[in-house]
Amino acid sequence: MAKMLLIGASGSIGEVVAPAVLKNTDKDLVLASRHPRKIPITDASRETAIKLDVTNDDELAEALKDVDFVFASLSGAMDTFASHLVKAMDKAGVKRLAFITTMGIYQEIPSWLGESPDPYTNSILRPFRKAADIIEASDLDYTIIRPGWLDYSNDTNYELNKKGEPFGGHDVSRESIADLVVRLIKDPEFGKRKSFGINRPQAH
Repeated sequence: MAKMLLIGASGSIGEVVAPAVLKNTDKDLVLASRHPRKIPITDASRETAIKLDVTNDDELAEALKDVDFVFASLSGAMDTFASHLVKAMDKAGVKRLAFITTMGIYQEIPSWLGESPDPYTNSILRPFRKAADIIEASDLDYTIIRPGWLDYSNDTNYELNKKGEPFGGHDVSRESIADLVVRLIKDPEFGKRKSFGINRPQAH
């Protein structure tokens, strides 16, 4: 059975990704959050809402049963979350992970777009960069997604920047994140062990 675990389902990204996956793929969804009552269910035959603390290895193990794709959109102690998730996925034999971080973790912001501080000394970027380091050092089939500033536009006008390439814009819609996740699901080889920046193209 094709099933995706969506961690952070009650967040602003998860709320957009879930319906896009339902509409455009055949995957069933396990929608996980610390606050599952906030998760909107639109198709009870394909969606299950669960309470999940990513730092609880027993809860993670249960959530990963029969799952073949994990999407994580979290905030907080990102490096801690990544460590627990990599360990649990390895133990469960689940390989495919898409994990949201943020732009700037590789100092890939060009000067025309803004400052690009050292991610290891910047208090905001540090947990995101460490999370990416943990995931990249794993044997998972990961895709790290590094969005620009998120907005609620309905467009899917975006470009992807590979690791080492500069960002081409400051903003991106949540709908664009959802579109990318659907692409990753539909093409198992696309984005495998890659880190993608994603932004709306911007003239400069």
